[in-house]
Amino acid sequence: MRIETSTQRDVPQILQMLREFAEFEKLSEFCTVTEERLSEAMFGERPCVEGLMAFDEAGNAIGYALFYENFASFRGQRGIYLEDLYTAPEMRGRGAGLAMLKHLAKIARARGCERMDWLVLKWNEPAIKFYEKIGAQIDADERHCKLVGESLKKLAE
Repeated sequence: MRIETSTQRDVPQILQMLREFAEFEKLSEFCTVTEERLSEAMFGERPCVEGLMAFDEAGNAIGYALFYENFASFRGQRGIYLEDLYTAPEMRGRGAGLAMLKHLAKIARARGCERMDWLVLKWNEPAIKFYEKIGAQIDADERHCKLVGESLKKLAE
């Protein structure tokens, strides 16, 4: 398997796997991203997210990761926020997820980052065990907050 930085030509495959990921996480109703929006976010005039692709020996896409730089203010630490880490179901347990995380950790270190952060759903025990196995600290006290749609619009007015 090989891990590569995502390119514009990977966007359709990322989008297909992103939809599979949303279905796995029981969040398909929220997955409204289009190829155009994803492409603009990754490769447009002001890109805000980067990607990695995992390919098997035959060159088939088997996983992806989306990430962006962030900053932990209390500690003054630059970091990488991992938005998505997905491996095709038939390839899970074969090292693609770990390979993408290792590749991302190398990117983080090369950029002077001191941390990587991400969320995991409470019910996703296989992922939680995997993350704990690689040394991740899982903070059960933090809660994910968000403003979307009308809530964001109302606050901005």
